Amino acid sequence: MKSITACLLLIACCFFTACNSDFVQKERGYFKIPMPQKKYQLFDKAGFPYTFEYPAYATIIPDSTFFDEKAENPYWINIFFPQFDGELHLSYKDIGRNKFDTLIKDAFTMAYKQHTSIASAIKPVKFVMPNHVSGIYFTLKGNAATANQFFATDSVKHFLRGALYFNAPPNEDSLRPVNNFLREDMQHLIGTLRWR
Repeated sequence: MKSITACLLLIACCFFTACNSDFVQKERGYFKIPMPQKKYQLFDKAGFPYTFEYPAYATIIPDSTFFDEKAENPYWINIFFPQFDGELHLSYKDIGRNKFDTLIKDAFTMAYKQHTSIASAIKPVKFVMPNHVSGIYFTLKGNAATANQFFATDSVKHFLRGALYFNAPPNEDSLRPVNNFLREDMQHLIGTLRWR
């Protein structure tokens, strides 16, 4: 009986002393993503109605499809960032063949309607650049499929829309460093955009 009591007393002592430590929950961590050095090159392909500078760590790929349909014209391209597994989709439209108001409405629809239920905030910022380039840059917060979109136009002939997507689940926390890094590249593209 004494040995059972001693065992129970020992177990009780261990139980009470083990409960004195404070539990500290660890924060969720993400892999560190190495960012390349900023360096740009000129996209100036013959026959294209626009030129711009894009990152040296990216490649240009012709966009041959649009939602399983043939692209509207040969000036739709994707800027592929292999180290981030992401693409900036650029779609060009000639305003003369399309209604300007419809193009603007479509750009807002692509930014708002498709992402409103998921995005926690959408911030449109108007920009006006030299050489007749103006438009709106959309920054989306939350776990939306794209956090960066824009359209640029001269409001007479040219209309270019861009949206950045990643081949990864849209997790705002893990993609934030890359989105912030590539946002600078998108803004550089807009700043160097020239119409022909």
